[in-house]
Amino acid sequence: MSDQRVNQMFRAFADETRLRILHLLTRGELCVCDIMRVIQASQPKVSRHLSYLKRAGLVTDRRDGRWRHYSLAQPKSDFQKRLIDCVGGCLDEAPTLKRDADKLVSINKVRCR
Repeated sequence: MSDQRVNQMFRAFADETRLRILHLLTRGELCVCDIMRVIQASQPKVSRHLSYLKRAGLVTDRRDGRWRHYSLAQPKSDFQKRLIDCVGGCLDEAPTLKRDADKLVSINKVRCR
């Protein structure tokens, strides 16, 4: 893995909004509106951060009609896998991330269709 790729990943994890999005995506595939509801952010802001995460190779998307669904990308290295595992497990007790996970459970059945 190149130094540039490592730096790009750490920059992705350094932003609170991107970290919150990554943490949510460890729970499974989500559409932009689900993420917006949980983190209380605008569509342009969420989309901008998802684009950054996609360029960093951390997130992938698929189209379903008008909707775009995002999920974690398959790790390209053991280093990337360990970082994602930490976001999904090590940080579960961080208050904001814990609230986000709880809120996701409560809105999980209300889909944006």
